[in-house]
Amino acid sequence: MRRVHRLRVVPVVTCLLVVLLSLPVFSARAMGAPLPPGGAYIALGDSYTSGPLIPNLIPDSGPCERSDHDYPALVAWTRKVRLHDVSCGGASTDHMWAPQFPGGPRQLDAVGGNPSLVTLGIGANDIGLVGIASTCSGLGLVHPFGQPCKDYYTAGGVDQNARAISTAALRVADVLTIIHRHAPGARVLVIGYPDIFPESGPGCWPLVPLAADDVPYLRSVEHALNAMLATQAAANGATFVDTYTSSIGHDVCTGIGTRWIEWLFVGSSAAPIHPNALAMQNDALQILAVLAR
Repeated sequence: MRRVHRLRVVPVVTCLLVVLLSLPVFSARAMGAPLPPGGAYIALGDSYTSGPLIPNLIPDSGPCERSDHDYPALVAWTRKVRLHDVSCGGASTDHMWAPQFPGGPRQLDAVGGNPSLVTLGIGANDIGLVGIASTCSGLGLVHPFGQPCKDYYTAGGVDQNARAISTAALRVADVLTIIHRHAPGARVLVIGYPDIFPESGPGCWPLVPLAADDVPYLRSVEHALNAMLATQAAANGATFVDTYTSSIGHDVCTGIGTRWIEWLFVGSSAAPIHPNALAMQNDALQILAVLAR
């Protein structure tokens, strides 16, 4: 299986968005009632969960680069539950069972001890979503018209990304089965991915150098990824949390302060093609809304 890790970049001096350095205050309605006393919350996932480069880095998170303002931290703080966050930048479903690096976590090892809540945010690295966006950006920089990216990924008549999503579906189902086996009393949420590319229109070349006709294709890839996650959640005793709909209009082509996903040249503290602090707050709000129902 293809495995594409989160891009690693050397931090550069940029014009930074003023980010919240204290935990946000959510509405009482969003908070809902606390989980049962003594209940724990276990968070599994990739960098769209761990929040690399979002202040503040948790010192002992090592290469996983977890932020203390990722959505698991915000949900745990709001719901007043104990958090065990083992999300890790670059994780795929492979790393639910196998260490990601020497001494690294096998994320499913964290599931146990009768938790009240388990969230799973995985799948993007199984299909290489960040790598797809980077490849399409390179092709679009040279060929701003047409659909060079779609042509690349569908050469020979088979859509490589559609096939990767289909393969990932079986892996996600296996992960959910094991979560239920080890935490039979837990509420299990599958967290979708936020809106990365503009929901309509040709994009914003050259700021984000995607060929105009490739923007709809990239949208379709992310739609298919989220649809797969929703389907697997419904089929395997979990609840899908849609973070995409609420994030429309906050894609990579919008301005600082509106944008929730950063591109290759970041405008706030976040990794390239990754959520910033505002996106994490929205993710947390969507999760809290589901828990309150």
